[in-house]
Amino acid sequence: MGFALSDMQLTSAAFAAGGAIPTRHTGEGEDISPALFWSNVPAGTRSFAVFCHDPDAPLVTDRGTYGFVHWVLYNIPASVHKLSEGVDDYARGKTDFDREGYGGPMPPPGHGVHHYYFWVLALDVEPDLQDGLELPELLEKVEPHVIGMNRLVGTYERRAA
Repeated sequence: MGFALSDMQLTSAAFAAGGAIPTRHTGEGEDISPALFWSNVPAGTRSFAVFCHDPDAPLVTDRGTYGFVHWVLYNIPASVHKLSEGVDDYARGKTDFDREGYGGPMPPPGHGVHHYYFWVLALDVEPDLQDGLELPELLEKVEPHVIGMNRLVGTYERRAA
């Protein structure tokens, strides 16, 4: 499976690229997803998928994945170019918290700064995928249909206990 970044841009009013994610959007705060906005959508886009992954998490699963998946959202129509804070629409995939929906940053205490990659994928199909897909399952299904993608990286360090 291979992906390449495109000209599509992903931003948030909650944090700047490379900036700290506000506590409000973490497991130590209200644990609600940040608002996201994307632009420069490729021609032919028919839907989107969004996910958030922490590659700094010290986890490797029995299926060979690494890091921690915090959010998986898909079946987003092509007419949508933003997600409101705390969005609960569209198909929700299963996170590494073993539940559907957003689960904000919550690195182990004393583990230092983690980087959270929020991704948007532009797809040339309108898949009607069921809720509950894990990220590897979603990526396997949509990979042949990705025509654009990009990411926004935010950071978070858990406060001392």
